[in-house]
Amino acid sequence: MYLTCIYLSFSVCNLLPKIQLHKLKQLQVSDSGAFDLSHDYANSRLTETTILAHRFLKNVFRTKELFACRVIQMLVSSLVLGSIFFNLKNDRIGASERVGLFAFILTFLLSCTTEALPIFLQEREILMKETSSGTYHISSYVIANALVFLPFLLILSVLFSVPVYWIVGLHPSFDSFLFFILLIWLILYTANSVVVCITALVPNFVVGNSMIAGVMGSFFLFSGYFISKEAMPSYWVFMHYISLFKYPFEGLLVNEFGGKGRCLEYKMGVCLLDGDSLLRGQGLGEERKWRDVVVILGFIVGFRVMSYVILRIRCKLDQKGGIKRK
Repeated sequence: MYLTCIYLSFSVCNLLPKIQLHKLKQLQVSDSGAFDLSHDYANSRLTETTILAHRFLKNVFRTKELFACRVIQMLVSSLVLGSIFFNLKNDRIGASERVGLFAFILTFLLSCTTEALPIFLQEREILMKETSSGTYHISSYVIANALVFLPFLLILSVLFSVPVYWIVGLHPSFDSFLFFILLIWLILYTANSVVVCITALVPNFVVGNSMIAGVMGSFFLFSGYFISKEAMPSYWVFMHYISLFKYPFEGLLVNEFGGKGRCLEYKMGVCLLDGDSLLRGQGLGEERKWRDVVVILGFIVGFRVMSYVILRIRCKLDQKGGIKRK
């Protein structure tokens, strides 16, 4: 499955000392007698990132059947959802069912990549050894790893979106369809970033699995689906604003119900409830679509930066521990 692809991409670190990135660690002693570990890297950060990304891609391309398992998973789940929510009506009941569909899609996509946790934990020690010996910068590895999965997650997003969008009968607009794909892509990438960050922090699988479950559950609870922001106690409102579910959920709602001419309830030829009125009742508007995208991108960058900082601290602590043991 997809986690195996991640495993193979991480395992390429074992090959790097044999290629262009090889370099020996230099141990220097300051005048005060304190140890100082410094590295004279053989390549620039751009070259390191390019080499790492290239080798990650090669390992994924050599194992196409493993990526195919993830493709099948996305296709099957999309078809099943489409069959359950087949051809929803454009009325008040259909609107309620669409909201439930979006909530399930978010839950499914944000939790389906947590299976990679044990692989990240296993390969983290290898990464720390390679970077501590001066093979390459931690930042180069983090950037390469972040970039290399973008096209693969985009392919998965398209394969998931095409069946479920048109079978369910969501907003019949090509622009809305493209925006739906963009949101699915960002949701998958957010989940991947969260797992990378938590894996860099936790000591073992048990703690990591519990933390991911707790974080995702808390974010879903405060997303606004179960309870509105106005009904929350004031001391919990901050959780609503940092929820990973809030912004893609709002984006999906605005993308589906926004725009003129989307009437959800007629009576005697008069529209009693349209999509814009429904959104305004939730405090949403068309301007929120791209604002939500920007916020999601901020979450992604934030989790990637935090993973880099945590890995850098762990490597420094590991180096100091190694010196003391010697």
